[in-house]
Amino acid sequence: MTETQVKQTLLAAGEETPYDECIKKILANKKILAYILRNTAKEFKGMNPDEIAACIEGEPQISTIPIAGGRTNQFFHSDSKKTNQKLERMKEPYNKILPENQTISGMNTEDSEINEGLIRFDIIFYVRTKDGVSQIIVNVEAQKNEPNTYDILNRAIFYTSRMISSQKNRDFDNMQYNDMKEVYSIWLCMNMKEPSIHHIHLTNEELIGHHDWKGNLDIFNIVMVGIAENLPDQSERYELNRLLTTLLSQNIKERDKLRIIEKEYGIVTDDGLTEEVEQMCNLGQGLLERGEARGRKAGLFEGKVQMILKLYQLDYTVESIAEIAEMSEQQIKEILNIQ
Repeated sequence: MTETQVKQTLLAAGEETPYDECIKKILANKKILAYILRNTAKEFKGMNPDEIAACIEGEPQISTIPIAGGRTNQFFHSDSKKTNQKLERMKEPYNKILPENQTISGMNTEDSEINEGLIRFDIIFYVRTKDGVSQIIVNVEAQKNEPNTYDILNRAIFYTSRMISSQKNRDFDNMQYNDMKEVYSIWLCMNMKEPSIHHIHLTNEELIGHHDWKGNLDIFNIVMVGIAENLPDQSERYELNRLLTTLLSQNIKERDKLRIIEKEYGIVTDDGLTEEVEQMCNLGQGLLERGEARGRKAGLFEGKVQMILKLYQLDYTVESIAEIAEMSEQQIKEILNIQ
């Protein structure tokens, strides 16, 4: 990691992390997750959102479960007194009730990777299908934009693979591969050109001959959801995109967000969700205002400052932004408050 990347990471931690964490808390609300599942997982299509919410087990884990090999399931033991004592000292609980009263309680919350910083699942949880028997593991990731330093689908494949491989000795033992649970990794990408939903999954292509190979092709699922800035039409087709745009857009006022959520989606906003939406709006506005204030101090008009902030959000380098804005790199750094 270069010195610039380190400083940018520290900047993000100082100013943007509260905003990002607020977004995750909103998305982890079971009422919101129910609409996400209804529009992305075939097992829940056509179900009432309240029924789906009731199928979500425990509380979704937010930014606590590490992704790297050997860490996701590192501390799992069923009813192990010694392990539970260790986890109590860690003060990092991950409580999840499994069949037969098995408990996942506590996992190390951080994993440091070169060039990637701390890697954790944004949101991860178990949900039961409507038959009440089968379980699915669901991961939801929120992205401010589609990154330009790597292909986001490759990252999604890595996350999904980890969700599958980490099940060994937690959800199945030894060679009992038929006990593996289906997994969904759902990626919500903001600032896209148009609303979209894509399902990436396994298929069986017969190249030569025919044989009925046994196995569950439904185990592996990636869903990419594109969220545009403009609010989509109110329709069944755009049900999820409209809800997510309403929640995450900085162009929609708080009162309008709550009105759409309540009237169109029947989500009665309790004090917790209302407070989180209000906090997200305030934090988002605060980030914009601080950037604009630095721009005014530099003698720039508001439109140019907003353009610079937008390019930075889209992962443009300082050098590229300086060239587009016809300014020096030092001026751009002052507006972005980076060294």
